[in-house]
Amino acid sequence: MIVGTRGSNLATVQTKYIISELSKITDEEVEISIVKSTGDKITDTQLYNMDPKGIFTRELDLAVLDNEVDFAVHSMKDVPSELDPDLEIVAVPIRESPHDVLISKLGWNELPPGSKMGTSSLRREAFCNHHQKNFKLEPLRGNIETRIKKVMMGECDATLMAEAGLIRLGLTEYIKERFPLNYITPPAGQGALAIITRKDSELKTQLNELNHFTSFQEILAEKTVLKELGIGCQWPLGAIARSKNGKLNLYCVLLDKQGHVLSDVTITDSINNAEELGKKAANHMEDYI
Repeated sequence: MIVGTRGSNLATVQTKYIISELSKITDEEVEISIVKSTGDKITDTQLYNMDPKGIFTRELDLAVLDNEVDFAVHSMKDVPSELDPDLEIVAVPIRESPHDVLISKLGWNELPPGSKMGTSSLRREAFCNHHQKNFKLEPLRGNIETRIKKVMMGECDATLMAEAGLIRLGLTEYIKERFPLNYITPPAGQGALAIITRKDSELKTQLNELNHFTSFQEILAEKTVLKELGIGCQWPLGAIARSKNGKLNLYCVLLDKQGHVLSDVTITDSINNAEELGKKAANHMEDYI
């Protein structure tokens, strides 16, 4: 069995976690195949200035389609809303924290106006503007370790990151502050992993055993919003679904680049109606796209 993954430390750690979980249900050996994505190759421009669809997943998905690997492990937030018709997300393992966090030597409210905030996320830029921080927003690309080093060395004063990646890499000591989900709302799928294989794969049944129902339903609601609106990272949109007592609460907020809220919506329904929940949220917001 061969699994495809990107070559970053985080991608490798995530993939090894999946292999470890697989070892509990099968004795079959799993080999890792590193595939470099377009997003990994282009490091000198903001992500939202590039074609966003599948920028970190396209090459891996092609490897699955071409039978070079049996399945791929993605960070869910990188997975485009529209998959190739011959591919399927067969499992979403239990979700890690979806929160955004601050990496800085100073706290969020200690950073003075004009502080250099390094980010390549239009959403994060918009939330900085929304909270009237008056930061100097600068591009910051690279893997997690590289971005942390640039902050610690003073190349920029702060950056915002997904808490999940720092937890998985054991780098939580660098977290200065953790933001509430309605203060800096994450992108759809943050904190979750996607296991993707061919629809005709004989491994589907095995891989599906790694699925965590609640996490899958949360992601389904969030990703349905993007699919219905037909947008990706070129729009400052936050979407987060959380489950409690058999219910799913979905909160979405759409901003412009200057940080003004164009539309926000909160909807609650049965966890079994995740897709319908996403469609309702998108319907509420579609006039602003």
